[in-house]
Amino acid sequence: MKRWLAALTALTTLLLGQALPAEAAAGPPPRPPAGPAPDTALTTHTYTYANTPVGQPLKGFAPYLFPGDDYGAKFPGGVLWSYFALNEVMKDPSSCSVFDWTVFEKALDEAAVWGRQLAFRFYVEYPGGTGSHPGNGIPPCLNGKTALRANGFWGTVSPDYDDPDVIAAFISFINAFAARYDDDPRAGFMSLGLVGLWGEWHTWPYDRDAADGYPNLMPSDTTIRTLINAYDAAFDNLQLEVRYPGLAGAESADIGFHDDSWPYKEWRGNQLKSMTLPRSMNGWDDAFTQIMLDTGTENRWTEQSIGGEARPEIQGSLYANYPAGGGQVDDVLAATELTHISWMINQTGAGGYSPTDPKVAAGVRKMGYNLHIPQANFNASAGSTFKVGVTVQNDGVAPFYYPWTFVLGLRNGAGAVVKTWDTDWDIRTVQPLRIRAFPDWNTSEYLDFGRPVNFSANLSTAGVPAGSYSLVLRVRNPLEAVTQTVLRNRPAATRLSDFTIDRWRPPYPLSFANANQGSDGWVNLGSVSTGGGPCTGDCTAPTAPTLTSTGKTSSSVSLAWSGATDNTGVTGYQVYRGGTQVAAVTGTTYTDSGLSASTSHAYTVRARDAAGNLSPVSNTVTVVTDPGASTGLVLDDFNGTPAYPSQNDLGRWTGGNCFLDGGGSGVVTGGALSLRYNNCGWFGSDVGVDLTSKTHLVIRVKGASGGEQTHFNLGLGGSTKVFADYTLDGGAHPVITTAYQDIRIPMAANGISRNSPSQLAMGFWYGGNSTITIDEIRFE
Repeated sequence: MKRWLAALTALTTLLLGQALPAEAAAGPPPRPPAGPAPDTALTTHTYTYANTPVGQPLKGFAPYLFPGDDYGAKFPGGVLWSYFALNEVMKDPSSCSVFDWTVFEKALDEAAVWGRQLAFRFYVEYPGGTGSHPGNGIPPCLNGKTALRANGFWGTVSPDYDDPDVIAAFISFINAFAARYDDDPRAGFMSLGLVGLWGEWHTWPYDRDAADGYPNLMPSDTTIRTLINAYDAAFDNLQLEVRYPGLAGAESADIGFHDDSWPYKEWRGNQLKSMTLPRSMNGWDDAFTQIMLDTGTENRWTEQSIGGEARPEIQGSLYANYPAGGGQVDDVLAATELTHISWMINQTGAGGYSPTDPKVAAGVRKMGYNLHIPQANFNASAGSTFKVGVTVQNDGVAPFYYPWTFVLGLRNGAGAVVKTWDTDWDIRTVQPLRIRAFPDWNTSEYLDFGRPVNFSANLSTAGVPAGSYSLVLRVRNPLEAVTQTVLRNRPAATRLSDFTIDRWRPPYPLSFANANQGSDGWVNLGSVSTGGGPCTGDCTAPTAPTLTSTGKTSSSVSLAWSGATDNTGVTGYQVYRGGTQVAAVTGTTYTDSGLSASTSHAYTVRARDAAGNLSPVSNTVTVVTDPGASTGLVLDDFNGTPAYPSQNDLGRWTGGNCFLDGGGSGVVTGGALSLRYNNCGWFGSDVGVDLTSKTHLVIRVKGASGGEQTHFNLGLGGSTKVFADYTLDGGAHPVITTAYQDIRIPMAANGISRNSPSQLAMGFWYGGNSTITIDEIRFE
């Protein structure tokens, strides 16, 4: 294992020998365009948010791969880490184009035994070696062809990195490796390596800083750019990461970054500052994110992965004070959100953390992707073909970086999946909904970025027996192809021992933050019935009914419709609220009861005949139930006590800025808060109390013109969405009208943590120009 000394880390300007270019930060990344909306002609099914397991593929903590070790006893996770000397695969003394991949093949397979992908780096200099890999990794084909220089500080030997033969050997390796492993499902992340100590692209103290008296062993910028460009050109799929964002060529390459001191605070002189966070957050000039800001590469994470190593000195205590830090541990949450790190080497933590430690669990879930399926759209009855829509959102800090396949299936009553369909849905397009802004951007602390992505597919039921099924979904981990049988049939030179193969376990399934996902990775989307083939007999559907509302109370809505017609006769009607069926009746009236006061509901009806044919959907009727008595925990009723802006009814801070009245805070008038805005405004009200006994956030609100639900977002308990995107009971979405109504948002179903959320916040930066008036905010 690498041995760190506090003196090792020097300014990047010393490692690279020159100041970084004085470029401006890139600023916030442009939001992805909005895609197609869900098909509301189909029935909407909504799902409850639930924390994912801590073990997920391609994210989390990566312990070192030591052959024969028991990784079932380590902290769960989808990545293992290993170094390799270049001369372990380039062994031929007469040719730098001949490779023996045996050692690497065995490592890939051993990682696969434990259901994990491998992250790795090749090196030519490793002080002292790893114990299982040599310290000198210079391939023998370079013997006598290049000058060998001693690094007396570390006791290593450096080749002349600018020698054309060395460059050619490195590029030969890069191209051969890419040709063999670019699409290998066992490979997870490749740290570029090759150059410098541990392959970290520095030779400290033998670097370009001539003032210290040590000779310079670093390659020139021309060589660095040549090598980085070679990596970039050779790989299309495998995620690549390089240690320093400021290296020549790194500013434009499709290559991610790797922070080897994450998130460490280092003493220099009498000052303790961050090696990860930028100057604006008390970081050193050569801090990881500062270099990204200096080179305009701080948004590289949107397409290329960010990895790293938790600095060994702090690995054991990294999450002791999560989300904060302490001592030489920097602010862990800020480092996670601003680096967008997906995985990290953490040998001590992987062997010592408890999977049930809530701080560690929260920290690892925050890394990388965190996908949730809030809803799907499909009808309960499928003909020869049927349409399925699935909405996926990302509450993490990074996308999923590989084009793994979404699979839809039908599961029968015995639990067997009897039919599957591979889709062309691109999981990489599901970007984080919310990102943290650098102070250097001079924007709000958190910004909207990604959007829920609505995927859809038209599926054929050909060959499926008639019956009732569960429609299920999962994402296929391609590591599933590496079975025990495959491992046992490897050639003798690369085959693992039976002892190791016998420890094989299935790869980690990609888990969604959904209560309706099983341990096998299948998400149960709901019930669907199939007819078993082409339509025979009565194939004519009834005509659509015409729907009206005949009355309402604070808890009920009464409906009536004109009778539909059918060639053999209508036998009944299906009533839908918000796209979800709530009743099946034989007459032409229905009263929907048990509703919440001041709540908007959208109703439709479909007619059914004896053959099971369903009519087209009727017209939609939207009804708002009458107001009821106020109940629950009041956050603020804006009655003047306490005065706004100052304190809310919980005795905590509240206020606003950038609104057009009240000096920017908005004004309280008539017992309600009026917020007039023109594409600018922020309102916040601190909560800080436990809400686990409450199920709904209730906002009594009206708008000056109606339709203001798309003008602002609302954030609470780790979930931030455009107000119109929240899902209400029954599957509908908030609609603000010119009359007061109670909009009741189920918190768990929308991913809102009720464990003492810190603040409710609303941001008005979506181009709207209007006024909303809030009568009350409460929790029920």
